[in-house]
Amino acid sequence: MQIFYQPLLPQHHFFLDAEESRHCVKVLRKKEGDRIMVVDGLGTFYHVRIQQADPRQCTFTVVESTKVNNKHFSIHIAIAPTKNADRLEWFVEKAVELGIDDISLIISENTERKKLKTDRLERKAVSAMKQSIKATLPRIHTPVPFQSFVQQHSADLQKYLAYVSDTPIPHLMQAASPSGAYLVLIGPEGDFTPEEVQQVQEIGFQTVSLGPYRLRTETAGLAACHILNLLNENVL
Repeated sequence: MQIFYQPLLPQHHFFLDAEESRHCVKVLRKKEGDRIMVVDGLGTFYHVRIQQADPRQCTFTVVESTKVNNKHFSIHIAIAPTKNADRLEWFVEKAVELGIDDISLIISENTERKKLKTDRLERKAVSAMKQSIKATLPRIHTPVPFQSFVQQHSADLQKYLAYVSDTPIPHLMQAASPSGAYLVLIGPEGDFTPEEVQQVQEIGFQTVSLGPYRLRTETAGLAACHILNLLNENVL
């Protein structure tokens, strides 16, 4: 199924942008009267009929819409940007496929990449949303200092810091409760500093393990997302 994206459809923008229009009309050879699927990134699928097959601005009329809101939990991963931008893009793409809700970029003491534009990450997220036939686009937040971020989220109920500890700590699967709103902090390749770990523990974050192996930053972020999905898989 080919899906197209129009975030302003709820505001009655019944057309595809230039890139989506070109792909629809020039590449897929869609024509007037054909039906296609459009999503708004907010959780609604729209079955639409092409009104004018213009490769510059393909217009349509909505035939029917379906709101999808069947998740009983939410996942927010706050991750340190990787030095190699491709690895962070890979994380965003795969996390969207798994159904992540929020991605925050945090600049901690050992973060190797201090500045990052989110435009390309957002495009990767849109592509992954369409490819995995989803109607909800995760929010990708601009980079913020680690200290500022954790203070802003000190009131969150289920908040964790994934950490490679020399002493035994609970696994995320055992620490988290089903049907929750989760926030998991994922550090850089050099991990969080002891001072950063202490800071978040003092405001209620729980340190957790993601398994017995040392993981790359982007792998750790995806592992946390997958673990929380598995925890909620059989919960009604």
